[in-house]
Amino acid sequence: MTREAIGRAERVVVKIGSSSLTTEAGMLDTDRLHELVDAVAEHVRAGRQMVLVTSGAVAAGLGPLGLTSRPKALATQQAAASVGQGLLLAHYTDRFRRYGITVGQVLLTGADLTRRAHYSNARRTLECLLSFDVVPIINENDTVATHRNGDNDRLAALVGHLIKADAVVLLSDIDALYDGHPAAPGSRAVGRVRGAADLAGMDIGGVGSAVGSGGMATKVNAAVIATSGGIPVVLTSAELAREALRGDEVGTLFEPAPRPLSARYLWLAHATTGEGSLVLDDGAVAAVVSRRKSLLPAGIVAVQGDFTAGRPVDLVDLKGTVVARGLSAYDAAELPPMLGRSTRDLAAELGPSFEREVVHADDLVVLRPRVDA
Repeated sequence: MTREAIGRAERVVVKIGSSSLTTEAGMLDTDRLHELVDAVAEHVRAGRQMVLVTSGAVAAGLGPLGLTSRPKALATQQAAASVGQGLLLAHYTDRFRRYGITVGQVLLTGADLTRRAHYSNARRTLECLLSFDVVPIINENDTVATHRNGDNDRLAALVGHLIKADAVVLLSDIDALYDGHPAAPGSRAVGRVRGAADLAGMDIGGVGSAVGSGGMATKVNAAVIATSGGIPVVLTSAELAREALRGDEVGTLFEPAPRPLSARYLWLAHATTGEGSLVLDDGAVAAVVSRRKSLLPAGIVAVQGDFTAGRPVDLVDLKGTVVARGLSAYDAAELPPMLGRSTRDLAAELGPSFEREVVHADDLVVLRPRVDA
C-alpha cells in the first residue's frame, strides 16, 4: 500500500473533528471550514466522489446560546447541536456552491446502523446522492444521540464500509499518530501502521481536546474498523487535508487488512452492539475464537441481558472480556435451562428443534481488542 493509492482513490470518506472547526472561544471557525471545503472541492471537480463526515454541530451552537465551553449535560449538548447543525450546514452549502457543487445533509445515529434494514437504507441513500454528484455531509445526530464518545470517528469508518470507499481520511488537530503522548519528550510520529502489532505499547489513550468528544484512541479504533474491511486510512491534521487527499507523505497511513471481513461480518462486528451477553467456559472460547466453531449450549455458563432470537449478543470469557459477537438463535428467556447441556440431550427432552447451535458460525465474528481510551 502506497500513499499514491490514496491520491488515486475514486471514492473517499473525509472526517473532520470539532477541535479543527472551532476557535478557542468555542465559535465556528469559518476560515478553517472554508479551507476544508476548498480542499475537498478540488477533488470533486477532478471527478472523485467525496463524502464528508463532520463534527462541529455542538461547538457551532455554543456561541449563539451564550455558552463559553462545551457543556457536560447531555440535554445542553443536544440543544447546542440543534442550533449548530443548521448553522454548520449553511456554511458548507454556501462554500461548496462557489464551486458549483451541491451538498446533502445526512443525520445518523448508532441505532440507524445496528439494524440491518436501516443499514441498507443508509447505503442506498448515500449511493443515490453520489450518483447525482452530490457531496453528502454526514453528522452523528447529536440532537437525539444518547452518548457522545467520538462517534463521528467510528461513523466515518462505518460509512466507508457502507459505500465501499477506497480510502478514509481522518482529520483532527494532531498531525499524526505518535508512539507516546505528542507533548512528551521523545515521542515520535508513526508514519505507517501495518497491523495491530504496530500499535502495541503505544500511549494512545487520553490524547484529545476540550472541544472535541473523541481522543486519539477513538481515531485509532476507527482506523482499525476501516482497515478490517480492506480500506486504507490516513490520520493527520486538518491543515494537511489537501496534502493527504493528494497522497503526499503526511500523517499516519493505516494499511488495509490483507484478508478483509465480508460485508456481513463487518456489519456484525462494527455496526452492531450486543443486546446481551453469553458467558463462555474456556473450552467454548477456544472453539469459537481459535477454531471458528459454532457456539453450543454446552459451553455457556451464564446468560446476561434481555434479547430476542436473531438479535446480536456479545460472547464473553470468564473474565468478562468480549471475544466475539453473534446472532442468537434463541430468546434470552429460553436459554437458562439449556446451559451446559448437549444438543443431543436437549433434542431428546425438548424435541428436534432444539438440536441446533445457540450462535451459528455463519452468524458469528471474532472481535479484535479495542485500544483503551
